[in-house]
Amino acid sequence: MENNVQNENARFISLLYPSFDSYLYHRDRNHLPRISDRVTSELGLCEIFDLKTAKLSDFYTSDEEVIRYRQKTLKDAVNFKELRATLAAVRPVLDDICGLRALDDGSAENDAYLYSITEIELYVSCLEILANGLAPLQDRVESEGFRSLCDFVLSLTHSDYYKDLNKKLSALSSRVHEIKSVTVGVNLDAQHRPVSAGVLSVNAETFKSGKTLDKILRLSFKNDAFTCIAPLSPCGKGESENRQEALIGAFNGAIEDVYRNAVKGWRAIVDEYVSDNTDFLLKLLPEIEFITRAAEVIEKLESRKGCELCVPTVAPKEEKVFRAEQLFNPRVALAIDTDTVANDFAFDDNAQLFVLTGPNRGGKSVITVACGAAQAMFQLGLPVPAKAATLSVVDGIYTHFPEGADDTIDKGRLGEECQRLREIFDEATPYSMVLLDESLSSTGAYEATYIASEILVAFAVLRCRGIFCTHLHELAAMVGEINERSAEKGGVKVDTLVAAMEEGKRSFKIERKKPDGKSYARDIADKYGLSFDDLMKRVSKSEKGGTET
Repeated sequence: MENNVQNENARFISLLYPSFDSYLYHRDRNHLPRISDRVTSELGLCEIFDLKTAKLSDFYTSDEEVIRYRQKTLKDAVNFKELRATLAAVRPVLDDICGLRALDDGSAENDAYLYSITEIELYVSCLEILANGLAPLQDRVESEGFRSLCDFVLSLTHSDYYKDLNKKLSALSSRVHEIKSVTVGVNLDAQHRPVSAGVLSVNAETFKSGKTLDKILRLSFKNDAFTCIAPLSPCGKGESENRQEALIGAFNGAIEDVYRNAVKGWRAIVDEYVSDNTDFLLKLLPEIEFITRAAEVIEKLESRKGCELCVPTVAPKEEKVFRAEQLFNPRVALAIDTDTVANDFAFDDNAQLFVLTGPNRGGKSVITVACGAAQAMFQLGLPVPAKAATLSVVDGIYTHFPEGADDTIDKGRLGEECQRLREIFDEATPYSMVLLDESLSSTGAYEATYIASEILVAFAVLRCRGIFCTHLHELAAMVGEINERSAEKGGVKVDTLVAAMEEGKRSFKIERKKPDGKSYARDIADKYGLSFDDLMKRVSKSEKGGTET
């Protein structure tokens, strides 16, 4: 085991991890930030990245060095389209190697020989694709990951061993792939009964039918060595099952001997060379898919009007920074045809927790998800959806979003919500991010406001970062009281955000100010002609026998 690790270290190449120790550290999921598949999906990232060979949650990191390393890798991938084209071209070949290994279950030795030869052919194809694509970029890429890959691939393809392998492969492939038929000899006794049989030769031609019509069609009338004079079936209708299996087994055994002689010694080359070198490429397959897909998503987002992405500045974890200019929700940006509305957003010394209120469908959920998506993308090492940003890593992102109709017979809807919130408290730390969207909506405003205020005080004392997106305007009005209780315990400050309305219309702009629930109601009433003045006009016209359309 130790020798395998040492060998793996000696050949270590990664586009995502700066060292073998870092790679091993991240293979243990206990070392990854607690950003679950469920949270990743709720933030819209599973949908827009849509990985096939791995889960997006496999790639999260809290290591600042790893984030910086990936930022440089992604910069190269975005800047050089030919680099992405090379990676895209090599992916299906690597998929074929994986499929081939899945087929090789070791049950048939002759199949195993053919699989081994095919695997080396695919391996050579991979290296040729990579070498042809990377060689022109060797002195242009800047990231350590791509420079290391370029150097390693080119050193392999220029090596004498690789050249010799190609020669052997070419000769062996022609021998094996040209086997179209075998000549079988059968000895007969005095009564013309078969007493022994064996394979006499392997041939590069297929046998031809001896039927007269077939001879005429191919204009050949001679009885050459490759024309059948009578078809042969190894099993007659009256043969017992055991005898049939014996005949088939004997025939297959003879064929395996032929293959074994044809590729004698080849398996040793496979074990020594292919396992070592194709494995390094297969281990890169999830990384290659992640990099190419990320570059595609970045390109799509940047093509949308109003969508700017940036490589964020990495702030120390202890500073707990989240500051973004013109932050937007990437899933929404890719789903709509209109301009994307972006907002400035920051957690700072004046507030690490926010109560976000405003009208329905006014952008509250959108900005809440945007905040979490930016943090998650940052911890994947990707550019973030903002014009400029400075972020610190978190040790986890926890969400409490609406789930629709759940099976809550035992606890009821409110009980289920409270249990999920309690589970968040069991795991969250001062370095976590918590995003709550319309939590406690399953109960009345009085009960929901009371429970929500208790939760906010507890989160403030925990000193984590978070947003509580809610329809409970009464909760926003209690922020002063919540801050007093938090201060007594040394907690962080809570502030309010408002989804703004402009002339009765949703602007989807988020403002840091105290909410005025009446103003929202007044704007909506004016928009639909339900203000007191509008209604009085209708009453007046009704009394006069008129109607208003």
